[in-house]
Amino acid sequence: MPRKLLTNLHLATMRERSPYGLLDGHAIGIEGNRIALVVPEGDIPTDWADVEREDLGGRLVTPALVDCHTHLVHGGNRAREFEMRLEGASYEEIARAGGGIVSTMAATRDASEDDLVEAALPRLDAIMAEGVATVEIKSGYGLSVEHEVKMLRAARRLGSMRPVRVVTSWLAAHALPPEYKGRHDAYIDDVVLPGMDAAKAEGLADAVDGFCEGIAFSPDQIGRVFDHAHALGLRVKLHAEQLSNLGGAKLAAEHGALSADHLEYLDDDGVAAMAANGTVAVLLPGAFYTLGETTAPPVQTFRDRGVAIAVATDCNPGSSPLASPLLAMNMACTLFRLTPEEALAGVTRSAARALGLAEQIGTVEPGKAAELAVWNVAEPAELAYRIGFNPLHKRIMGA
Repeated sequence: MPRKLLTNLHLATMRERSPYGLLDGHAIGIEGNRIALVVPEGDIPTDWADVEREDLGGRLVTPALVDCHTHLVHGGNRAREFEMRLEGASYEEIARAGGGIVSTMAATRDASEDDLVEAALPRLDAIMAEGVATVEIKSGYGLSVEHEVKMLRAARRLGSMRPVRVVTSWLAAHALPPEYKGRHDAYIDDVVLPGMDAAKAEGLADAVDGFCEGIAFSPDQIGRVFDHAHALGLRVKLHAEQLSNLGGAKLAAEHGALSADHLEYLDDDGVAAMAANGTVAVLLPGAFYTLGETTAPPVQTFRDRGVAIAVATDCNPGSSPLASPLLAMNMACTLFRLTPEEALAGVTRSAARALGLAEQIGTVEPGKAAELAVWNVAEPAELAYRIGFNPLHKRIMGA
């Protein structure tokens, strides 16, 4: 396999030890698609002496970033709803009036698979341009078996068209389409469960997600979805406690969920359940900002309980039209009071855990994937500090 040595670098391994896992005077040895060595430059093994070297000019190296919660694939946009919110309409009022997710449903159903891929590529490129090598993409706007599966086929195609790992989530339990008004259980029986079977059979779903909220699905209904996912051998995660506290995060944790996401209205029982079950808290400051929310997630309680905190863009057409993981990091610090180190861990180590990929990505150490970001910064805190500035020098994907 091809080999390469990276030298003259400032390394933030993001391993859980000293701040940022910082190492200076070290070299990274890459063999094929894996990290083979992280050693002091003076201790490079003799069998690596003649390997090609790349001098990184003292730049900062981190794990490539992970955007662990996105809705990149969708039709249309909701710029008019942005105007409506500024005129005083709430997220729930827009949704109950037929806007929100249901308006994106119509545009997504009208779009072909090719249309969805073409529309999503610029969003994917924007995220990758800020150092992302792994992105999660959900369904959730088709709201029928045909169109939900179409969305995940488009997501898989994106992963074949760009040097990026795409992880998919089946999110048919995202909203209720108009044809099922008032018939949530029938929708689960007719669309969510059989569609999950179809997505699993076609290899399109890596996990199953849902939206547990008054405008979406109840804990009992989400429990049915999770039970079916487990029967298929699929991991679960959940949009929970974004607008109210229905106990969704506790339910998700008790089902062994990889993550619970949003969490603005989460209570102590929910945090305790997440801590007990190793469920990651995924914070989505873009939605908090766009919707003008004022109740922040219980970050200090997460710290006190040892709950891992991830950060993601939640890139979507309505509540978070954000395609910048670096801005999401800044927002997590300014709006939720994360430290810059917590924000960087949130888009590397903890984000990998939120996708069930902690053994493969998220830190720089031997055995992990050779997916690195090289930055034109002196210190890692700069990544969360600047606003509207991208200091990425390059991504490195293998030797």
